[in-house]
Amino acid sequence: MDRILFIEDHAVVRRGLEQILSESLPGARVGEAADAGEALHRLADEPWDLAIVDLNLPGRDGLSLLPELRDCYPSLRLLVVSAYPEAEFAVRCLRLGASGYVTKSSAPDELATAVRKVLAGGTYVTAALAERLAAAVGGRLEETSHEALSGRELQVLRLVAMGRSLKQIAAELGVSDKTVGTYRSRIASKLHVSTSVELTRYALRHRLVD
Repeated sequence: MDRILFIEDHAVVRRGLEQILSESLPGARVGEAADAGEALHRLADEPWDLAIVDLNLPGRDGLSLLPELRDCYPSLRLLVVSAYPEAEFAVRCLRLGASGYVTKSSAPDELATAVRKVLAGGTYVTAALAERLAAAVGGRLEETSHEALSGRELQVLRLVAMGRSLKQIAAELGVSDKTVGTYRSRIASKLHVSTSVELTRYALRHRLVD
């Protein structure tokens, strides 16, 4: 019996995912977690075969959660299902430990196919993502500036673009205001911008936030 944990903060989305998988994987056992903290508790309490992870979680986001899940639960398969565009996030998620990336606008059959492939030990990529990966390997991919950001820097960029103050970001990430300021300076340097308004415009232009 496959054991699948949905890490997704919207109940309606969780119901939809559960319905799709109940039709394609009859007998699968499903569980739910509305945020990263709840997910870690559930993973510590009982074994799971697959975690379906959303990136836009309250508090700690999915990007920072993926490497911890990869390192703490090596046998756990990870599939990202997100509203964010594949072109901007899929490669980074694969590097962080995910075995596939599916957008929420995908057809139900595509999600079911991705789940089956990842559960079987494979990696699910769309044709467009496969071309992007091939271009990256061949050195033909023109990288955007934000691809040079570390995971934490990208997290801070997204929080700044969401309108969080440096103090709010520091509290959310559990670091000092000074540390957040350092991250922000590095981000601005790498993206060749200077103000929070410009950072927000960059994030919106590249669809890094809603």
